[in-house]
Amino acid sequence: MLTVICFGRRHRGQERLFIDAGTSLALNGILKTIPGMRFSKTWKQWHIPLTRLMFSVLCRTLDGKAEIDYRALKAYLQQRGPGGGDSAGEAEADVAEPKMVSSPRSGVTGPAPRNLWVQGITAIAPVNQHVLPAVRQQLVLKAYSSSTIRTYCNEVAQFLQVIHGHAADGFSTERVRNYLHYCFTVLKLSENTLHSRINALKFYYEQVLKKDKFFYEIPRPKKPDLLPRLLNEDELRRLFNALVNRKHKAMLFTAYSAGLRVSEVVMLKLEDIDSRRMQIFVRRAKGKKDRYVNLSPVLLDILRKYLAEYRPRPTEYLFESEQTFTAYPTRTIQQIFSNAKQKARISKTVGIHSLRHSFATHLLDKGTDIRYIKDLLGHFNIKTTERYLHVSKQKLVNIISPFDDLWNREQLDW
Repeated sequence: MLTVICFGRRHRGQERLFIDAGTSLALNGILKTIPGMRFSKTWKQWHIPLTRLMFSVLCRTLDGKAEIDYRALKAYLQQRGPGGGDSAGEAEADVAEPKMVSSPRSGVTGPAPRNLWVQGITAIAPVNQHVLPAVRQQLVLKAYSSSTIRTYCNEVAQFLQVIHGHAADGFSTERVRNYLHYCFTVLKLSENTLHSRINALKFYYEQVLKKDKFFYEIPRPKKPDLLPRLLNEDELRRLFNALVNRKHKAMLFTAYSAGLRVSEVVMLKLEDIDSRRMQIFVRRAKGKKDRYVNLSPVLLDILRKYLAEYRPRPTEYLFESEQTFTAYPTRTIQQIFSNAKQKARISKTVGIHSLRHSFATHLLDKGTDIRYIKDLLGHFNIKTTERYLHVSKQKLVNIISPFDDLWNREQLDW
C-alpha cells in the first residue's frame, strides 16, 4: 500500500499540516478533494490547517487507500509543546480526545499524537457506529449537495464524540436540548455553527429515525443581523492592480463583473460563455439552481485575451488547475484574493465574497432595480437581496445630519 508522510510547518504565518504524497497521481487526486486543501508551489506539497478535525478528515479520506506516516508530525508537535495550536478548530476539539487510535486499514495505530484528535468512525462508540452511515445514505438519497453532506456528517460526528457510549437513538428531546446548551455555554459555538449542528441533528432524528417534530420544543439561537462587507471603488482598483498574473486578474474580474460566488467561478466552463447573447450560464449554483447573468463586453474582451495568451489552453473549464487540469480549487482563488488584498494594503476584514457584495451594492448605487439584482444574484427570496439596501448610499447620500444644520446656522461654539 502507498504511504503518505505528514509533518507540521509554519507557512505564511500559520501552522499547516503538510502531506507528501510523492508522484502518485491517484493520491494527489484524492488529496485535492479534501475541503480546505491547498497546493504550495513553493514546497510542491499539499497542506491543510493543522487542527484535529482536519487530521481526522485526512485519515478518513485515505482510509484503505494509503498508510499515514505521522512520525515527523508527532515530533513537530512534541517540539512545539502543548498549547501551541492557535486555530479555532483546536479549541472546539478539546471536548473528547480519544486515548487510542486504531485503524489498521489506514495504518494509523497506537497512541494518538499529542494535540491531534481523530474524529473518524474508529473513535465513535460501537453502539453508535451505524449513525453516520445512515445519515450519509439518507442525505445522498435526498440528493443533498456534497457540501451539505460533509457539513451534516461532521456535525453529527461531533455530537457522537461527546456522548461517548450513550446510544444516540435513545436520546430524548430534553437530552438533546441539554447537549445544545453545552455547545453554547461550554464550547462557545457561534450562532451560525449552532444552527448547523441543530440542522444536522434535526435531520437525523426526524428524517432518519422518523421522530416527528422531535425539535419542536428546542429553541434556535437568534442569528446576528450582519450587514454585507464590501469594497469601495478605490479599494477595488487597488486590489485588481495589485495582481500581476493575468489569469488571476481574469478570475477576480469575473467574480466582480458578474457577481458570482467563488464556487460558481471555478465551475464555469468554456461553453458557458455565450458571446452571441452576451450571457454567462451559471449551472447548478447554490440550491441546485441554474441562472443566466449578464456578460460584460469588457469582461468578454479580457477573457478572450486571457484564452489567447494562456498556455496550456483550457479544454473544459474556463479556469483550469495547472497541476490537475481540472476545475480550480476554490481555496486557491480565495488565497489569490487574500494575497492581492494584502499587497494592496486593504485593512478591511473581507474575503472574496465581498466582490459579490460589492457588485450588488454598486448596482443599487447606480439605480438598478433590486428585483433585477435578485435574479442576477440567484437569490430565492427578495429579503436576502434587501440586505444591500442597508449598505447602499444611493438614498443616504442626500440625507443631511441635523447636527450639520445646527452648525451651519452658527448656533454652536467651538
